[in-house]
Amino acid sequence: MFSLNRFINNGILKAERINMKNWSFTVLFVFLLLPDFLSAQSAFIKVREELIFQDAPFSQCHASTLVETRKGELLAAWFGGSHEGNKDVKIWTSTNKNGKWSAPTAVADGNFGSTGVFPLWNPVLFKTQENKLILFYKAGPNPREWWGMYKTSVDHGKTWSQAVRLPDGILGPIKNKPIQLSDGTILSPSSTESVKSDVWKVHIERSNGHGKTWTKIAVDPETEFGVIQPSILSYSGGRLQILCRSKQGNVIESWSDDQGLTWSKMQRTELLNPNSGTDAVTLKDGTQLIVYNPLIPGKEWFNGRFKLNVAQSVDGKSWKDILVLEDGKKEEYSYPAIIQTSDGKVHITYTFDRKNIKYLLLENK
Repeated sequence: MFSLNRFINNGILKAERINMKNWSFTVLFVFLLLPDFLSAQSAFIKVREELIFQDAPFSQCHASTLVETRKGELLAAWFGGSHEGNKDVKIWTSTNKNGKWSAPTAVADGNFGSTGVFPLWNPVLFKTQENKLILFYKAGPNPREWWGMYKTSVDHGKTWSQAVRLPDGILGPIKNKPIQLSDGTILSPSSTESVKSDVWKVHIERSNGHGKTWTKIAVDPETEFGVIQPSILSYSGGRLQILCRSKQGNVIESWSDDQGLTWSKMQRTELLNPNSGTDAVTLKDGTQLIVYNPLIPGKEWFNGRFKLNVAQSVDGKSWKDILVLEDGKKEEYSYPAIIQTSDGKVHITYTFDRKNIKYLLLENK
């Protein structure tokens, strides 16, 4: 939906308040400029793409995450082992410094001593406003019975604290990065998968920023959609949007007008989703990007992951594909992570056929 106020407030149009006499002229002026504006906003190009590692000490890997640790330096993490769900699956990291990725380093394993050994899952990297680096991840036999864990680092991911288990019922960000509000509150996009009924539900976990208090906020608990793995997007006036993976063939959305305390009824977006993870980010100019698999569900849950696109939106409602990242036949290109760094560049990682993690750098033309 087009919003004149949004264009004026963002400085896209330098205009004084208009009266009814000048309305028709201004509307015409705006719509003449709109195609150029959208073209300018979608002028991203791939300037670099590469696999993060060679000769990995694991057979499979999946579910990458990405963070800017300091200017010009990135940290990526993922889980890797002999096979997803096996007890040898650990969390691995690699640092990108001066344009080169370091060799993979294991930073967390599932050895809980007398409690047993469990596979690890879905790391999420996040740097707070206070420059505290947090590595969230999950541990447990499967996504229906796992629990939330985290570690912290004070040296940009070079070393990590001892693992800490999150409070019962709190899982942390389930796949995609949290956001931090101006008052320091951290909102983690999370979800659960029921053990008995195969029900998927999305929720938000609200923390005071120091991890001392946690509040679980339901999102449309009576929804007909089976949804997990949300991303959080930000808009002017404190409005928020989540975009969720679903079983119903589309990315599903919900909106909040009170900084995540309450959420609207879930509804479909125009974005296709073959029951596969997505990730999204709000850019510095206020527009939105999502990385997703633009296909419908197949016979098996893992079908439809061989194509991967980037789409952009001004308002979170109308989306336009701007880049094709992968256009395969039967491979798996999935579980993306996307961030914008302090220099304005956009960085993406994703699972490359379960054998590697692929990295891409995007810049405006």
